[in-house]
Amino acid sequence: MYLIDATAFCYRAFYALPGLVTSSGQPTNAIYGFLNILNKILKDKKPHYMAVCFDVSRKTFRSEKFADYKIQRPPMPDGLSSQIPLIKQVVSAYGLAIFEKAGFEADDILATLSKSAKSLGMPVTIVSSDKDILQLVDDKTIVFSPYKDSGVLYDTEKVRERFGVGPMQITDIIALMGDDVDNIPGVKGIGEKTASSLVAQFGSVENLLKDPEKIKQEKVKKLILENKEIIKLSRELAVLDDNVDLEFSADKVKIGTPDTKELYRIFKALEFRKLLKELPQEEPSEPDVPVEIGKDEFIVLLEKAQDYKKTILKDPKVKKIGHDLKKIKVALGEEGTDIEGLYFDTMIASYLLNPTRANYSLEDAAFDYLHETLSDTQDTAKAENIIARLEPKLEKELIEKGLIKLFRELEMPLVEVLSEMELYGIKIDTALLKKLSIDIDARLVKLIENVYKLSGEEFNINSPKQLREILFEKLKLPVVKKTKTGASTDEEVLHKLASKHKLPALLLEYRQLTKLKNTYIDALPELIDKRTGRIHTSFNQTGTETGRLSSSNPNLQNIPVKTDIGRNIRKAIIAEGKDYYLISCDYSQVELRILAYLSKDEKLITAFKENKDIHKATAASIYGVEESDVDESMREVAKRVNFGIIYGQSSYGLSRDLNISPAQAQDFIDAYFLKYPQVQGYISSQIAKAEELGFVTTILGRRRYLPEINNKNMNIRSFAQRQAMNTPIQGSAADMIKLAMISIQNEIRIRNLKSRMIMQIHDELVFEAHKDELKELTDFVKTKMENVFEFDVPIKVDIKQGRNWLEMEPVQGGNK
Repeated sequence: MYLIDATAFCYRAFYALPGLVTSSGQPTNAIYGFLNILNKILKDKKPHYMAVCFDVSRKTFRSEKFADYKIQRPPMPDGLSSQIPLIKQVVSAYGLAIFEKAGFEADDILATLSKSAKSLGMPVTIVSSDKDILQLVDDKTIVFSPYKDSGVLYDTEKVRERFGVGPMQITDIIALMGDDVDNIPGVKGIGEKTASSLVAQFGSVENLLKDPEKIKQEKVKKLILENKEIIKLSRELAVLDDNVDLEFSADKVKIGTPDTKELYRIFKALEFRKLLKELPQEEPSEPDVPVEIGKDEFIVLLEKAQDYKKTILKDPKVKKIGHDLKKIKVALGEEGTDIEGLYFDTMIASYLLNPTRANYSLEDAAFDYLHETLSDTQDTAKAENIIARLEPKLEKELIEKGLIKLFRELEMPLVEVLSEMELYGIKIDTALLKKLSIDIDARLVKLIENVYKLSGEEFNINSPKQLREILFEKLKLPVVKKTKTGASTDEEVLHKLASKHKLPALLLEYRQLTKLKNTYIDALPELIDKRTGRIHTSFNQTGTETGRLSSSNPNLQNIPVKTDIGRNIRKAIIAEGKDYYLISCDYSQVELRILAYLSKDEKLITAFKENKDIHKATAASIYGVEESDVDESMREVAKRVNFGIIYGQSSYGLSRDLNISPAQAQDFIDAYFLKYPQVQGYISSQIAKAEELGFVTTILGRRRYLPEINNKNMNIRSFAQRQAMNTPIQGSAADMIKLAMISIQNEIRIRNLKSRMIMQIHDELVFEAHKDELKELTDFVKTKMENVFEFDVPIKVDIKQGRNWLEMEPVQGGNK
C-alpha cells in the first residue's frame, strides 16, 4: 500500500513551478507538479492499494497545545487553494481513495492509515519528503522521498545512516532542533548535528532531561537546562497521532479503474496536452455531419479540395465545412477554381470562442473540443472526420455564448471578402523601390562612417555585445536597464541616451533604415507573383484578441507614416495603369465616437453632433482656455490625452508620453473626466463587469476573456483593466469596419464594377477604382461605412484619391 502526503507535494509544486495557468487564468502549477509525482509512482511502483491524504484545516489539536504552532505559515495562497479541489477531482477520477479529517493534519492520517494497513498485513510505503514522517519507519513501513534524481528510500538503516539514530528517535531530534516549517520551537542554538549526537548519546530526550549534567559542552548544557519545558512541548508536537477515527478497509484503498472520460474532461479544461495524450485513445465515433455529399449537401474541405469536381465546389447549395476555408479558397482560386457556399470554418469558430490562443491549428481544435490528438494532418480521412465532428460541437458552444450571429453574419461572410482581396492583390512600383533602395544604401554608407567616427573605431553595429562595449565602457554612457546578457541597447534605451550623446541617435536611424530596407523596400519586389504581377498579402482573421484584422507577408499595417522612407514606401503602392485610381476611405476618430456612444456622455456626443474639433474641445478643458485660444501644441497634447483615455493610460504613462510630470499628467486626466464625467463611469462599469464575468464584449457581443482581471499583482491587474476598458471600443471599431467591408463587397458584386477593395489597414479601406466608377464607388462606400450601426453619434469617413497611396487629394471634406 502507498500513502501519499498530498498537501505537502501540492505546496512544493506550487512554489517550484510558478506561472503555469490556463488560457482562462486558472493556475495549474500545483496540479501539474503533483500529478507528475503521482503518475511516476503509479507507473514505476505499480501499487495495488493507495490512499491520498490532505490537510483539511489549520486548526488542529497541536494548535490547541501550542498557540504559535504553524503561526508563521501564511494562509494557503489563493492560487493554490483554487487548485486543491481540482487535484481531488483528478485523484478520484484515477480511482484512488482520499482521506482527510478536520482537526488533524495529513501526517496524522498517514500515521493512522499506516498502522491500520500493517494490522491487515500490508507492507506500506509512505510517499513524503517531510522528516517527521520518518518516525513511522519500521520493518513493514518505508518512506519514499521522490526528489533528488530517482528519489530516496528510507528504511530503518537508511534513517540511521542519515540521522545517526533510529526512526523512533526522530521525534527526539525534532524536539531539540525544532522545525521551522511547522514552527515547532525546539532549542534555539541547537542544530541537527548537535541534536543527533545528543539523542545518540542519551537514547532519548526523556533520558537527556533526566540527567543533563552528563552533557560535555557547557553551552549546550545551559541551553538544555533553560529550555526543558520547550523541549517537552516540542516532542509532543512532533509525535504523530496514529489513532485518528477513519473508515479504513482494504476494499476502500484498493486502486480502482480510472474514469477515462472524466480525466479527459479535467485534463482538457486544465489544458494538459501531455497528460491527455498519455490517456488511452478512444476510437472516433461516426461524424455528426456526413463527410461526403449527402441529403444535407455538406462536404468537408481540406487543402486537397481539388479532388472534388468543380461543379460541386462552385455550387452554393452544397455547404462547405473546413478549417481555414480562406486559405483553401485562395489556393484553389490561384488555379482558376472558384468555391461558393462557405458554411462553417472550424478555425474561425475556435477563434471566436477563445481569442487568446497563439494559433488555431486543426490539431489544437481536435485537442480542445474532441479530446483527440491529430499528429499527422496528412491523414486526410482522419482530418475530415475531425472537422465534421467539430462543426456541431463548436456551433453549439457559439450558440450558448451568444456568438452565433457574429459568426454567421460577420466572420463567415468576411472569409469570402478577404479571399477576394488576397486573390486580386496590390500593384507595386518596383522602379521606385529600386531607386529608394539605392538611395538608402548611400545613406547607410554615410551613416556608418559617422557612427565609426563618433565611436572612434570600427565595430559590428549589429552586435549587441560590441555595441555595449562602445556605449557603456568606452563612451561611459549610463546604463538605463539590464538584461540577462548585460546592459540593454534596445530602442527605448537609445532614445533616452540620445540627449547625452550623438551616437545613439545615429544608431536609431541606422536601425530604422535597415529594418525598412529589409522588410519592405527590398522584400516587396520579391513578393510579386509572376502570374499576376502583384503582391498578395494575407489578411488574418485570427491574429488579434480584439477582433481587428492583421496582415502578413507583407505586413502592410506596420509601414510608418511619419518618416520620409515610410511615406515613400506608401508611394510605391500604386493603381494599375492610367484608367485606375487608389481610393482611401478612412473612419475619422472612430474609437472616440464609439466611446461617446458606449459611455452615453452628453458633452462628448454633443461635440461630435456639432462637428467640433474634439481635440480642441478637450484642450480647452484641460488648459482652462477658450477653444479659439487653443494652439496646435495644446491640441496635440489633448489628442494624446483623448487616445490615452481610450487605452487606459495612467498618469505615469501619459507623463512619459508627453514628457511632463506625473502630477501635471494627472491634472490633465482629472480635467478630462471633469468635462466628460460619464466616460469615467463607463470605464468603471467595464472593469466591474470584467471582474464579475471574466470577460468584456463589443457592441456585437464579441468576447475577450481577461483571466488576470482579479490578479493580486497590481501591475498584472492594471494591464487587464486597461484591456477591459479598451477592448469594447477597439473591438467594436473592428466589427464596424468588417461589416462595412461585407456590405461594400456585396454592392461591388451586384453592380458588377471593375473597381476592387484591395486593403484594410486599421480604420482605413483602400480601393483600386476605375476612373468611370469613382463617384459611384465613393458615394456608396461612404454611405455604407457611416451607417453600419444605428448610432446617436455621427460616424464620419474621410475619402481621398490619387495614383498612389501617398499622394492623395481629399474627395470630400472631413475632420481628421
